[in-house]
Amino acid sequence: MLRQTSLGTLGLVLGGILTIVGFTAYFNGNPTLNLVGFFYGIPLLLGGLALKAAELVPVPFSQPTTPELLTLRKTQATATQNQIRQDVTRYRYGQEAHLDTALSFLGLSPTDEERPVITGLRETEIAGAYALILEFDSPLIPLQIWQDKQQKMESFFGPDIRVEITQPEAEKIELALIKSQAVSSTTLPENSGVKAS
Repeated sequence: MLRQTSLGTLGLVLGGILTIVGFTAYFNGNPTLNLVGFFYGIPLLLGGLALKAAELVPVPFSQPTTPELLTLRKTQATATQNQIRQDVTRYRYGQEAHLDTALSFLGLSPTDEERPVITGLRETEIAGAYALILEFDSPLIPLQIWQDKQQKMESFFGPDIRVEITQPEAEKIELALIKSQAVSSTTLPENSGVKAS
């Protein structure tokens, strides 16, 4: 709940209310409320303004997540998939863009102007596996450069993640982080020399 709340807006609202109470108390000759309003309201108001200026809003889901996908997420999603989903769907402060550090490490953000911008995400099932799809505006980084980084992405986002990159339309990139299907430990190949207990 808290991660879906803008701390900047909260600071502005609370600071504004306390400041108004302080001014009202000042004009009505109530020194106690006057002090509370000025000493707490104004700093909260200024803090709210500062947070609002450095605020990065959550990335919206482009499609609703069905109950079936929620169940699949609970049983299959990796720690990395969960962390990315949680990070991009909450308010962030002091960052230029969502996933800016990851994009920079992967060589997909040579400058702030060229950096792809994540505009949406969705959860889906691909061949029975849970997948988190990140949707980017990427007007200055072409599909070929994304594809050249695929192996590095799998290493970066792994373990147990397979990456697929598609371009649904011009200047748009979809990065699918798909849970790798692990081989069951109870399934042994014939002539393996190991007896299943």
